[in-house]
Amino acid sequence: MPTNLPALMTLAVSYTNESMQNQALEALHRWIGANPTYSSVARELQTKVPDFRIQSVMSRKCRISTLKLLGCHPNAVDADVQQGLGVLFNLSHEYAKAEDCFRAALAVRPQDSLVWNRLGATLANGGRSEEAIDAYRHALELSPGFIRSRYNLGISCVNLGAYKEATEHFITALTLQRSGRGPKGETSQMSDNIWGTLRMAVSLMGRADLYDAADKRDLDHLCRELDVKV
Repeated sequence: MPTNLPALMTLAVSYTNESMQNQALEALHRWIGANPTYSSVARELQTKVPDFRIQSVMSRKCRISTLKLLGCHPNAVDADVQQGLGVLFNLSHEYAKAEDCFRAALAVRPQDSLVWNRLGATLANGGRSEEAIDAYRHALELSPGFIRSRYNLGISCVNLGAYKEATEHFITALTLQRSGRGPKGETSQMSDNIWGTLRMAVSLMGRADLYDAADKRDLDHLCRELDVKV
């Protein structure tokens, strides 16, 4: 079983973002089993709830059992466990509870940009885009090159009708991707998803004159026309 705990937690969050509940729960289960502090919890869950790993959406009873077991840290707040709880609450659309978990994690790790981004996503999921923007800005202050958080910030701007600001964030994210390098020194690929969302934001701005540049993925032209300084 892989033991890269941050990777497993990130995988669970990514599956949650894509509404892939079964896979998110499986990744969380793997995270519990790979964590030396909580490996016994995974064994207990497997005994008490033998259908934990079947390919079906986890029952509410099973989720509650998981929360109780994960919440029994004897000494202090465990930021990783709080993030796991936050992911579970996002899966069940209990965003206020998820927010509490991520804020508890931030009380331990206030400089963790990943947790700030996850808090922002939770607030956005709960329809609180303005507050989500503040969380994303915290993440970017700590990690200016955090592309996912930059993209999420753009999405929240779209939700608030701030289309010009949204295009600036999407263009910044794409510029960061373009300037990156792969493992062999090759130019990084720009995200199809970000390009598609940028095209939508341009449309919402009513800038029909920029459709062709967006379709051709002419980033330099879009930077000039939208006066984006990257």
